[in-house]
Amino acid sequence: MNDIRVVAFDCDGVLFETVEANRAYYNHILAHFGRPAMDDHQLRYVHIHTVQQGVAHLFADDADRQAAMAFRASIDYGQFLKFLTIEPHLKALLDWMRNRYKTAIATNRTDTMARVLEEHDLQDCFDKVVTASDVRQPKPYPDQLILLLAHFGIEPRQMVFVGDSELDAAAAHQA
Repeated sequence: MNDIRVVAFDCDGVLFETVEANRAYYNHILAHFGRPAMDDHQLRYVHIHTVQQGVAHLFADDADRQAAMAFRASIDYGQFLKFLTIEPHLKALLDWMRNRYKTAIATNRTDTMARVLEEHDLQDCFDKVVTASDVRQPKPYPDQLILLLAHFGIEPRQMVFVGDSELDAAAAHQA
């Protein structure tokens, strides 16, 4: 019997195509410090990890990493929103789901998620949004999904998680 009550989504690569936004954002940080643009491996890494993990991956030296994080905090993310592309039919899908399922987001984004939802007028489309800032350990750990299960008072078999990376798969498996 189908007992699905909640459908949770990752953000980057699922709700939005964000590779170009991530490329522009992290290359902006790198350029500020006179570093070359990311290669494909670096882009893939920063695309699925938290911003803290992404900056640490790009800046191995502790002092450089701290400087990059301080610079990052001063950046207005709004200039990168033009590089995000909402997935076609997302709003129609969420409208269809509204009376059938609770909807949620579990993302390794941190302080940019609210801005992304607001920019695309999606802030009222999700019953719960959990970012990496809301949990002790981001994906691939199951903390975000476990928080959603507790919030909705459901069993793991009652939630579907739609992700696109090995981190998403690992978190779902562990949850």
